[in-house]
Amino acid sequence: MDYSEIIKRAGLRPELYSDSTAAFWDDEHISKGMLEAHLSPDTDAASRKPAFMDASAKWIRSLCEADSPALLDLGCGPGLYAERLTRLGFTVTGVDMSRRSLDYASESAQKNGLNICYVNRDYRRIAFENEFDVCTLIYNDFGVLSPESRHIVLGNARRALKKGGLMILDAYAKPFLYGYSQGRDVSYHDGGFWSDEKYVEIDSRYLYPETGNYLEQSIIITESRCETYNIWNQAFTKETLSAELQAAGFGDFRFFGDVSGSDYSDCGEVMAVVARRL
Repeated sequence: MDYSEIIKRAGLRPELYSDSTAAFWDDEHISKGMLEAHLSPDTDAASRKPAFMDASAKWIRSLCEADSPALLDLGCGPGLYAERLTRLGFTVTGVDMSRRSLDYASESAQKNGLNICYVNRDYRRIAFENEFDVCTLIYNDFGVLSPESRHIVLGNARRALKKGGLMILDAYAKPFLYGYSQGRDVSYHDGGFWSDEKYVEIDSRYLYPETGNYLEQSIIITESRCETYNIWNQAFTKETLSAELQAAGFGDFRFFGDVSGSDYSDCGEVMAVVARRL
């Protein structure tokens, strides 16, 4: 192993939106831990807690007047929202990169007698056209993407929606950054979330205040390899989020405190927006 490369990665402040060196969302091992986190009712680590998702699904349904609206759930994971929304009368198509999560979702839907279509695909590469009344991208997934990828996803969503259809997404707001602390932690594991091998984990947190970004970086060192996982996020203002949506062909923006429809606050760390396809 080239130890100088480890030193370089650990000591270098990454350039904005630097890529990971290995897959994260669809990694065969990591996806096990991600699915467990999604399904845990006691943590918000990967999906929000059940009571919030119940309230969120009901709020989303209240935004739609049609009897059986078609909904596209981008980043659907193991189908926790898709099942709730289906029970509320939506016809749901879920898209996700994780084969493991979609296998769970498909099995759960079949077990519960729910007709849900799941598609294993990167939602930057979907090609639906004029099919849906609503498109959701929630749990702050929008801000994980680079500006270029966000533009692609919004374009894909607009094409997928019928004219007048709703785009619903949430994102971190600027106040989230006020409490964000930079730092580094090092730990050893006899196998765990990142690998079934023994590994050393170097976790670093970087803040980019000039662009409203932060990075959660994990460098994972095993006996045979060293991988760097960069999880980026973007904090928005109403103005910056509106500008990206408007550039993609959306308008009629309504802002909320979260995707359960709470009131928007300038002090809130999260915001949600409902936009209409023009």
